[in-house]
Amino acid sequence: MKAMPRRWLTAILFGFALSGLLTLFAGRTHAAQPPQQLVLLDTDIGDDIDDAFALALIERSPDLRLLGVTTAFGDTHLRARLVRRFLDATGFASVPVAAGVPTTPKTTFTQAAYANSSGTAHISSLSGPDFLLDQIRRHPGQITLLAIGPETNLAAAIDKDPATFRTLKRIVIMGGSVDRGYDGHTHADPEWNILCDIPAAQKVFTSGVPIALMPLDSTILKFPPDQLQELFSHRTPLIGQLHELETEWSKNSPYAGPTLAPTLFDPMTVTYAVRPDLCPTTPLHLVIDDKGFTRRTAGTPNVGACLKSDPGAFFHFYLSRVSR
Repeated sequence: MKAMPRRWLTAILFGFALSGLLTLFAGRTHAAQPPQQLVLLDTDIGDDIDDAFALALIERSPDLRLLGVTTAFGDTHLRARLVRRFLDATGFASVPVAAGVPTTPKTTFTQAAYANSSGTAHISSLSGPDFLLDQIRRHPGQITLLAIGPETNLAAAIDKDPATFRTLKRIVIMGGSVDRGYDGHTHADPEWNILCDIPAAQKVFTSGVPIALMPLDSTILKFPPDQLQELFSHRTPLIGQLHELETEWSKNSPYAGPTLAPTLFDPMTVTYAVRPDLCPTTPLHLVIDDKGFTRRTAGTPNVGACLKSDPGAFFHFYLSRVSR
């Protein structure tokens, strides 16, 4: 047998060594990646536009795994159709959607045309509360529930199975007003999500589940018009759907107009789930009174409330994710 040339032997040994190093490096890189958080979204999407911007941020957050979406308040079936169309158009067709407890509408469904262009197929046969409970049972102690609408579905789930509901990892809520209200002054207001279903909010706040609260104090985040146009300049399926919804909202909302940019109340809820440093919380004991005010009272803290945020840092984070 002819001896192998030394240069060939050297090349082979070098190849084995390089392969081993690459495998080790890949293993370390994979191990360094944090596990995805399991999240559920409960939303009253379709009236204001910030819910759609929040859903877009979830889709563009690789550190979140969206288990499903439930729709809250008013015409929940039409809201579910809106979510279904948005998810299907943006690459998330496998994410289930369930319509929540319907109630008497109190606002203009500004994005109804978008929602009405979607069929009723692929909407879960489970009600919103039943869907939430089913997912919590499947993943006890692991789910973060992002609640960005009135808490009607959450309260109904508590009524049905409080023990299962308490096995949520935590709830991150857009709601309440601690020190500042809608005008940004130093007094609180009854915040919309709380006011729409006060008894439901009271049940959630006393449920025993850890709560991170994103109140008006930290969520009046008006989208700078130049940055909004920069976002819409990106040609992706997600941005296209957002632009269509924002255009429809601006035409139909009594609070919008051609020169008025959205206020991103709800996306701060998603932001806190992945970047809590952008909205640090203060432990407080808060009680929802019968008029919908979020009152500070003495007692063991039942929420961590973000009372101040940095709009510049928030929008930098938001744009860097959603425009990718």
